[in-house]
Amino acid sequence: MKRTAMCSCGKLSVMTSGTPKKVSICHCDACQRRTGSGFGIAVFFASEATEEHGHASVFRRIGDSGKSIDFHFCPACGSTVFWKPELRPGLTAVAFGCFDDRQDLEPSQSVYNDQRHAWLSLEIDHRTLENKDG
Repeated sequence: MKRTAMCSCGKLSVMTSGTPKKVSICHCDACQRRTGSGFGIAVFFASEATEEHGHASVFRRIGDSGKSIDFHFCPACGSTVFWKPELRPGLTAVAFGCFDDRQDLEPSQSVYNDQRHAWLSLEIDHRTLENKDG
């Protein structure tokens, strides 16, 4: 299956092929800042199953692991479309909300649950997500 994820203005996109390796909800403070929401959702693909189009600006931050994460965002509209975590070599994370077709992209895990807001309750098809530490 091929899917396209793009920024708000359409100038930066990534095409993915195949099945994602995992779909992860992250409640860390950094993801909350990045998304402006209570959490972020990353859809991880093998990097060779992704094809980038357009020009991206890159913001690098150091994660809790001490390893870098390079966030690729559109310089025109500011949307973060994908990122490459040094901790997960060979994987590219794509922002869930940037996909045109989000069907069948169901989260399989939830991380940084200690930073999850008390008012936030998630239920996915009546199953409990696997809770993992960052």
